[in-house]
Amino acid sequence: MERRTNKEVYKRTNKEVYKRTNKIAYKGTNKKAYKGTDKKAYKRTVRKIHPDMAPKWGIYNLALDLIFPGRCPVCDKIIKFRQEYVCAACLEKIKFVREPACMKCGKPLEEETEYCFDCARKKHFYIKGAAVFEYASMASCIYRFKYGGRQEYAGFLGRCMAKRLKKELEDWKPEALIPVPVHTSRRRKRGYNQSELLAEALSRQTGIPVRKDIVKRVKKTVPQKELDIRQRQNNLKKAFKIIENDVKLNTIVIIDDIYTTGSTVDAMAAVLQEAGIKNIYYAALAVGRGL
Repeated sequence: MERRTNKEVYKRTNKEVYKRTNKIAYKGTNKKAYKGTDKKAYKRTVRKIHPDMAPKWGIYNLALDLIFPGRCPVCDKIIKFRQEYVCAACLEKIKFVREPACMKCGKPLEEETEYCFDCARKKHFYIKGAAVFEYASMASCIYRFKYGGRQEYAGFLGRCMAKRLKKELEDWKPEALIPVPVHTSRRRKRGYNQSELLAEALSRQTGIPVRKDIVKRVKKTVPQKELDIRQRQNNLKKAFKIIENDVKLNTIVIIDDIYTTGSTVDAMAAVLQEAGIKNIYYAALAVGRGL
């Protein structure tokens, strides 16, 4: 009797433990497998569509993301823990500059032509330029980055520049990145220069040094967006001044946030040429469409 009771208790106990163990294991495995697959599929989609937006997670970044959750640069909404730099809903809204593009300034074109309308009728002081985004798709992001104090966008935007303009930078072989300077009064009001932040973020990705000690903005100009093309050119006359006595550079890239008609880049390139720099290129975050 005692032996049978023990046998029955043993069988029943083992059966319950077996069921419970398997149930937990089954649930856990499926839950983890489902979540993992879902997450991996999302990351694969992100890397396939926008490879610039797939972050590398580390303990430090995880802690920061948990305590100070980031915001999507496109819509400005808080991104969920351990998601990408851009929320899923905004991925398709972003438009990168693609071919056909102007062979001089890099503006995307409606038709297969060599140059955009501006470059076909105007001589530039730089050799060539390129941009990452079509301005319309990132206008709100750039506005917040430039005027809204969102300096944290610089890391993401700099990574995008490094990856999308990798070929151009390899071809140009610049010795330095020179950000477009802002007037001291504007810097005091804003607290920073967005072009400097972009240049520094790009430098961290590429190893190309940033030089902020070569050219200075000495004239407080009217915002270019309020002017037509002729007014822009007059607005920028004598706006920049070389502050380095002996510039020993042959090839540089001017870094700016937005390229429209090229007046700012040309005005800066002209004084850099006078200082003896022969090969001048530009790289911008965004550019408008050409005609």
